[in-house]
Amino acid sequence: MNGNATFRHHNVALLAVNRVQAPVVLSSAEFDERLAPSLKRLRLSKKLLERASGVKERRWWSEGTGFDDAAVEAGGKALAEAGIEPGQIGLLINTSVTRRNLEPSVASKIHHDLGLPSSAMNFDVANACLGFVNGMSLAANMIDSGQIKYALIVAGEDAQPTQETTFQRLNAENSTREDYLREFATLTLGSGAAAAVVGPADEHPGGHRIVGGVSRAGTQHHELCVGGPAGMYTDTKGLLDNGLDLVVNAWQEAHQSGWDWRSMDRYVTHQVSKSYTNAIIKAVGLIRDRVPVTFPKWGNVGPASLPMTLSQEAETLKPGDRVLCMGVGSGLNTTMMELAW
Repeated sequence: MNGNATFRHHNVALLAVNRVQAPVVLSSAEFDERLAPSLKRLRLSKKLLERASGVKERRWWSEGTGFDDAAVEAGGKALAEAGIEPGQIGLLINTSVTRRNLEPSVASKIHHDLGLPSSAMNFDVANACLGFVNGMSLAANMIDSGQIKYALIVAGEDAQPTQETTFQRLNAENSTREDYLREFATLTLGSGAAAAVVGPADEHPGGHRIVGGVSRAGTQHHELCVGGPAGMYTDTKGLLDNGLDLVVNAWQEAHQSGWDWRSMDRYVTHQVSKSYTNAIIKAVGLIRDRVPVTFPKWGNVGPASLPMTLSQEAETLKPGDRVLCMGVGSGLNTTMMELAW
């Protein structure tokens, strides 16, 4: 075992998972039109974005709606679905990559807007696109330890500001093909929000058990995808190749540790692109029709991506189904978490 841990939870259940879709739909064809001057100058196909990534459209928020407002909305929906009152929450974890300022935490506004009690701890957990799964695991550990009873995990993402500045850079007269390729992944991002409520399994027989899983790190690759307010720069091939190696190693070590994930009822992966999804399916032998894809309509919604997809799948999952959440984040880090529906 080369670091981190295989973990098991004893009395934790997912009580609700919910999503909020941003309302403004933008197709990849519209993005191509925004980039038409540079695509023509650099002799790049207008259909490259959709063809290479599989992202047909993504979403932005309406003017006046903030990513944290959407996280509040998702949190409220999840609490209502779970039948848990705000006053019962002992922990709020915000896992958004998007933020307006370095301090205070995004969680503090969400805590206030949801009317959570002063006894509820609240903070941000930032780990790129893996943050939501990390937040669920951390909350599950605290419930198992008896420190808290209920936790709310949220994420709200806003891709528009980064994509607007990317359009400006790529349409500049001095932009190059290399610039376009480095910022290609930025064009696949989308906006959205998700929230989940977790609590003690023994008090909620209708909940979905969080069984446990495995986490692994490959931080020698921390420079392959670097994002900030000004933009996101990605070595797409390096990220795919090394991320795939990390996932395969984690998968193999999990099975050596006693897990058996070869025939799950659903594999809910982080939603990146067509090539990433196909590579994961092939590398570890997933059953293709049990791997839902949402990136064609939502794009890559960062840490909200996986729980949004899980929320969609929850509509058709049945009691007794086994679900494997497969999260990956730049850095590189991966966590696989089993749920018993």
